Amino acid sequence: MIKAERLQQIIDHITKEGKVLLGDLSKLLNVSEDTVRRDIKELSDEGLLKAVRGGAVLHSPIPRHYRERENYDVGHKEIIAAKALKFIKDGQVIIFDAGTSALAVATNLPKELNITVVTNNFPVANILEDHPNAEVIFVGGRLNKSSFSTMGHDAIQAIKNVRADICFLGICSIDLNLGVTGLNYEDSQMKKAMVETSKHIIALSTFEKLDTAENYYICATNELDTIITDIDPKEGNLQRYKDAGIEII
Repeated sequence: MIKAERLQQIIDHITKEGKVLLGDLSKLLNVSEDTVRRDIKELSDEGLLKAVRGGAVLHSPIPRHYRERENYDVGHKEIIAAKALKFIKDGQVIIFDAGTSALAVATNLPKELNITVVTNNFPVANILEDHPNAEVIFVGGRLNKSSFSTMGHDAIQAIKNVRADICFLGICSIDLNLGVTGLNYEDSQMKKAMVETSKHIIALSTFEKLDTAENYYICATNELDTIITDIDPKEGNLQRYKDAGIEII
């Protein structure tokens, strides 16, 4: 088998299975684990998968720029937002991160809700300008133009001064072993601070983001209290997350 065929088989296998192990690929392709390891590194360097210890996993499929993500998977985000609303009660302090799923929740907040929203997300702040009963605390800092959010030392310190009842965490990637990870280092540091200061962590994640990984670590998967996704929580592939003690909605 020539190298190009081998690389394509690796891509096909990980697309189907979500992750691959060196030993399994070695047997499948009838080559040494060292050869598979070099192939995975090459594919990882090209951005086609994420190399991890012992194998590889898929990258998150989401677009990187906020404008592209706004129009991506809109229907599924609406499903997630509808499920998220049942967690929100009068009097709560709620963190909304920079994700577009968090924006979907903010957009659908009932007008009678009396809550305090803490956010670094410009679109969330704009949406809630017209909400009659939501107090908005906007976290200042350096503007990230690709995510329309603030970040940096000052923003992180401001988040650390909040003790939120709920954090709505827009997810880029979740893997049971690799944890919650993100595409951008500073954005991931902001999310980490939000997790650390909140009582109840709710991950907003379409099904396609599960079992994927990126470069920047946010938290262990079992630090999440709840994952709200766009599919039936009885779906078999979600059972592993339930077994880890996470509520699936």
